[in-house]
Formats: sequence, C-alpha cells, structure tokens
Amino acid sequence: MTEENYDFDVIVVGGGVAGSVCAYLLAKKGREVLLVERGMEPGSKNLSGGVFYCRVMQEVFPNFIEEAPIERRITRNCLSFLNPTNFVNVDYWDSRLAEPVNAVTVLRAKFDPWLAEQAEEAGVTIMPGVKVDGIIREGGRFVGIRAGEDELRARVVVAADGVNSFISQDAGIRGKEPLENLAVGVKSVIHLGEDEVKKRFNLVGDEGAAYAVVGDCTEGVAGGGFMYTNKESVSIGIVARLDDLTKKGKSSSDLHDHFLSHPAIASFLEGGELLEYGCHLVAEGGEKMQHDLVRNGLVVIGDAAGFTLNTGFTVRGMDLAAGSAVAAATAVDHALETGDCSRVGLERYIAEYKKSFVGKDMATYAKAPDFLENDEMYGDLGLMLADVLYGVYNLDLTPRKHILPTALSAFKASGLKIRRMAKIGFQAVRFL
Repeated sequence: MTEENYDFDVIVVGGGVAGSVCAYLLAKKGREVLLVERGMEPGSKNLSGGVFYCRVMQEVFPNFIEEAPIERRITRNCLSFLNPTNFVNVDYWDSRLAEPVNAVTVLRAKFDPWLAEQAEEAGVTIMPGVKVDGIIREGGRFVGIRAGEDELRARVVVAADGVNSFISQDAGIRGKEPLENLAVGVKSVIHLGEDEVKKRFNLVGDEGAAYAVVGDCTEGVAGGGFMYTNKESVSIGIVARLDDLTKKGKSSSDLHDHFLSHPAIASFLEGGELLEYGCHLVAEGGEKMQHDLVRNGLVVIGDAAGFTLNTGFTVRGMDLAAGSAVAAATAVDHALETGDCSRVGLERYIAEYKKSFVGKDMATYAKAPDFLENDEMYGDLGLMLADVLYGVYNLDLTPRKHILPTALSAFKASGLKIRRMAKIGFQAVRFL
C-alpha cells in the first residue's frame, strides 16, 4: 500500500485504560491516531469501580493525582478470611501509602471519559459507538478495520478490546481462552454518602480502604471477594474462576448476593442505594496468556493480552494495562519512524514490556494462579485460623493453654494434613 492509502498512522480498538493511554502517547509523538470505542462513550462498557495502582499514570500524566477524577487514596488494605459465622482480618494501614500516592479507587464511568478527553486534546480522533466487525488483511499483514460497510486503514492496528479480544480472534492469531484462564467478576456499586463511607470504614479525609476477601464469599469456589471505598459509595463483589464455577455448579450472581448478605459484610452496606450492577470476564491465567501479541501491522495490549494479576493480596489490571500501553506506544512509534511495521519491527513491544515492571511482575507471579488453585484457601484454612483465635478468646473457665498447643488442637480438628499445609506454605513463599 502507498502512503496515501492510509487513513491514519494507527488505529486503536478499545477505549479503556490501555487503548486511551496508547493513543494519547502516540498522538503526543505527532502520530495520526484513531481511537474506536464500541460504547457510546469510553467507560460505558466497563464495570465501575476498582483499585488503580497509579504510579505508572503519574509518569504519563505528571498532574494525575490533582486532575484525574479519582475517588480515594488507598492507605488501608485488609486481607480477610471469611467463614460462614466469623472472619479473620489482617488490617494494614500505613500513612506512607498516602504520599507519594500508591493506589487510588476510580469509577470507570467517570475515569475513562476523562482519559479519552486527554487523548482527544493530544490530537486523537475518537469514534464512539462503533462496533468493529473485522480486521482487514492484505498481503500477509493487517492494514485496518471494518465496521459495517465502512473500512478504515492504518499502518498499525492496536487491539485493546478486552479479555475476549475479538480482534485477535478475527485475525486468527488467538483462539478462545481455556476456562482455567478466565474468571467472571460480579460487582455492585452501592451509594452510602461521604460521611457514612468515612464512618463505616474509619477513614479520614480522602483516604480509602481496600478489602481482599477469601473463603465463604465464593462458597468454596476458587476466587475471592473485594470491597473498595469510593468517595460516596462502595464497590463490592466477587471474582470466581470459570472452570471451578462450572465444576461446582454454582451461579456467580448467587455467590455475589451471598457475599453481600454475609453478617460480616451486610453492616457496611446497610441502608445503601444500588447504583450499578453487572458482570465482566477477567483474565486469570497470568503470564501464560502473553502469547501471539504481535503480527505484521498488529499489536495486542491490556486485558486483550491477559495483563492481569491476582496474587491473593492484590488484584491488578489497570496499572498493567497502562504499562503495556506505554511499551506498545514506544514500539509502534519506533516502527513508524523506521518504516518497518512488520512483525519483526513491532517485536520491540515485547522487549519493552518485558524490561518494565509489567513483564517483570508477570514473571514474578507467573505461578500465582497455580497457588490459588489450592482448595484449602477457600474454606479449611480460614476455619482453622478462626478456631485458633476462638481458643485464645473464649474464656470458658477451663484451664488456658499456651498458643502453640491451642493452635495444634485447632489444626488437628481441622482435618488438614501437615504435608499438605507444608506444600501450600512452600508454594506461598515461592509463588507469591
């Protein structure tokens, strides 16, 4: 194709974090960029609410904290083992997480339009409400997109169209992911009012709390629950791995409702107004999902490339999406500069993300999904921890025991095996 046959230098499909950041950076480098979004506006197709580990965004946007529509700065992280009638919490607060800001909560319906606005101001052409039906291939390379009867051409296409990545599937480079690599998230956003959010979660100013919950929240299904504070609302829900959900015959919506009605959780939400409810596919496969990310004229980034990490302590997606977008923008700009938009020319993207925190963290936690397959994490372990503490605090007039024999008694009663627990402990040290 000759230069005049191209409508744009780059077409980015998907107006989420990855797509908008990539488009913004390329436009800042003087490239002609089109951002195509299926929703009527960026963010309208995304399920609101999440923790954004935002250091990468502060590098892209120096005034990110002051200008972006963030909800709260996360200074408190709670890890909770939830059982049917009790819970065990590890509650960690640290003022060092507030300055410099480490993580914030955002509502995507507010955040994504702001991000798209930054891209548009940088020179990106944004086309919302457009469903991409296919990708155009000519002479062994990808040269544009097809939407209905319209065709738009570019020297490079960037697929940032979510975990299903229909662009990648239509291009024939990736099939559907196996169920063990996917999870379904069900989330509600519940309005409480600013004063109630502060009161119920013991917060000061714009500080916020993030809860990672495991156990009865998913009724034994591999996955977990989450609860994040926004300025005036709470984002809460569950994530359940699809293969285990199917195996155990559970409904993700039923698990969500069960979690919200749990006695340990319901008091946080009492009297609240439901603002949003929805479900969304989540990548769970870790590093093994990073394959077939580059072709002649095509790059796959963000959720579409499986850049999501669940370590049990944190669930990360948006920061990794932004990091992959930075790597892709660097590589695509270099390919355009050299005139080599072939697979070889675009392979720099792989090198860029692998040398950044994105690739290094994906490698560090490559086996985290294997650790989270241990069924004991979702029931027996939490019950045993509660029994240990029950033995400490239940002063029933029987003679007290030291903590070690109390713990050993709880361990024996749990039915857990020493060798099995040793293996899980070893995995935790190695994989997390």
